[in-house]
Amino acid sequence: MIFFFAYSLQAQTKDTTYKGVVGKTLADSKEWWPEPVKAPQDAPNVIWILLDDVGFGASGTFGGLISTPNFDTLAANGLRYTNFHTAGICAPTRAALLTGRNHHFVHEGGFSHTILSAGFPGYDGRIPSKDGTIAEILRDHGYNTFGVGKYGLTPDEDATDAGPFDRWPSGKGFEHYFGFLGSQTDQYKPDLIEDNAHVVPDGRHLSEQITDKAISYIGKQKKAAPNKPFFLYYAPGATHAPFQVDSSWSNRYIGKFDAGWDVFRQQVFENQKKLGLIPSSAQLPERNKDIAAWNSLSKDEKKLYARFFEVYAGYLSYTDHEIGLLINYLRQINQLDHTIIFLIIGDNGASKEGTFHGVINKEIFSKNVSDSLQIKSNLDSIGEIGTPEGRQTNYPLGWAQAANTPFKYWKQDANAEGGTHNPLIIYYPKGIKDKGGIRTQYGHVNDLLPTTLEFVGIQAPEFIRGIKQDTLQGTSLVYSFDHPEAASRHTDQYYYIFGSRSIYKNGWKAETYHHPDIIDLTRYSPGKDSIIRDYSKDVWELYNLNEDFNERVDLAKKYPEKLAELQLLYDKEAWQYNIYPFIDWEDVFRRRIHHVNYIPASPTN
Repeated sequence: MIFFFAYSLQAQTKDTTYKGVVGKTLADSKEWWPEPVKAPQDAPNVIWILLDDVGFGASGTFGGLISTPNFDTLAANGLRYTNFHTAGICAPTRAALLTGRNHHFVHEGGFSHTILSAGFPGYDGRIPSKDGTIAEILRDHGYNTFGVGKYGLTPDEDATDAGPFDRWPSGKGFEHYFGFLGSQTDQYKPDLIEDNAHVVPDGRHLSEQITDKAISYIGKQKKAAPNKPFFLYYAPGATHAPFQVDSSWSNRYIGKFDAGWDVFRQQVFENQKKLGLIPSSAQLPERNKDIAAWNSLSKDEKKLYARFFEVYAGYLSYTDHEIGLLINYLRQINQLDHTIIFLIIGDNGASKEGTFHGVINKEIFSKNVSDSLQIKSNLDSIGEIGTPEGRQTNYPLGWAQAANTPFKYWKQDANAEGGTHNPLIIYYPKGIKDKGGIRTQYGHVNDLLPTTLEFVGIQAPEFIRGIKQDTLQGTSLVYSFDHPEAASRHTDQYYYIFGSRSIYKNGWKAETYHHPDIIDLTRYSPGKDSIIRDYSKDVWELYNLNEDFNERVDLAKKYPEKLAELQLLYDKEAWQYNIYPFIDWEDVFRRRIHHVNYIPASPTN
């Protein structure tokens, strides 16, 4: 067995009925005190690490060309899950992760930002109290609970020092939280909060600040209660835009990517085969639509685009370094061997927001400009890439696809593995026998809550502080720890992000790439007709992932009955989990949502 601590899966609720005697005088009375809540005997510390916007093929640990030695160490002494999935964009992934439920089911179909939320159950961005978080559960079962970094689930209307605070981290089970409430922040001038108030950043890189704060929380806790376990949620802003990192990190990669994204993809693909991460018979998909061949680019374009990825690589390596400092601290205080670590390398695929040419200071909702003007502007500001002056820095789409090797498409594309397929590492040196092992069972971020509860010996509670809890949709992965050959238990999963959508069932996947997407809406195309949106005309594709894991061979025409079956299942789950009404990027850009008096023009527009 993998477990080295005594535990029970009996409900951890305690009878709080008063059992003393109350008389008229103290002599007639008998005191009674409830027993303090304690974690299961020898329960380990738990750390969840969630990176931002990292594609499957970026880190060296999963075949990429970016050095991540601390991830390598965790993987070499733990398990690598190669068939693990996220929701496809940041807030939905975080909501599903923290609650163990589907993101629309907990009202986070979009975001908690005003411009990206809508007054419907699946989209209002307000996680109900009936869908308790991992922090709430562990807090009530004898753990201390800490969080640092990106939260991303507090409604904009609540994100001031006046609150209300029930949807801040402190209201969702975190006893201490240091980080930012939004989706993106400057790495040197972050919009920081600690507990229930905004605080002033100290000028250091955000990743350094959150690492120091995490170490401080753990150190104080272990000094006060050495035997009490802790839960830490470590969620850096990296590697989300803006790409900002000291040049000592980015300059390590000067010249390393001059061969371009096509060569990068091929090298990473071969590395992944050698590491056993993908089938030896796999084939690399063609470049995504409209991505230029590297050899067709001008000298200036190659110089510009290479610099974007040099900075990105330094940014990811620096993130690995900061996580290494946290791990080393746990080793120094003799806690590492008593800590289970879940490392999710990306809350979605590599970013789709960098346009075809990269951005340095252009905001996503700003006016579109021509390709030539954007390239010229970027070349004029190339020295700002990676610096504090580059306040929106994000790489071109060609590099995003390369970072998503071996898959197609990008972040936001809930139809595609490139948007939702991310690496997972589970590390527990005392218990994992198959060190360095690979697991291929299908998994989803909503699986980590039930996995953690089963592993530490806590049953999902029926009530949290008097509020009856709803069902979980995640499935524990503990069954796979000792059994690499075990069949997947998570067999059914929908995906939906602003129009793009898919459904997975027992290895089969139906999907559709919805237009207009964010590329259509942000691309400069004067004189061209706008794309007419019609959900009923979205073209569905069908893949057998058991034989075609990276979606190369569309079987929709060959197996129309299977496609129809999965489309019916999607419709059923869309009603069950609050996916309807469909809301897409055009609704966002045209400001059709979060308006009290908005009336749709027609069913398709």
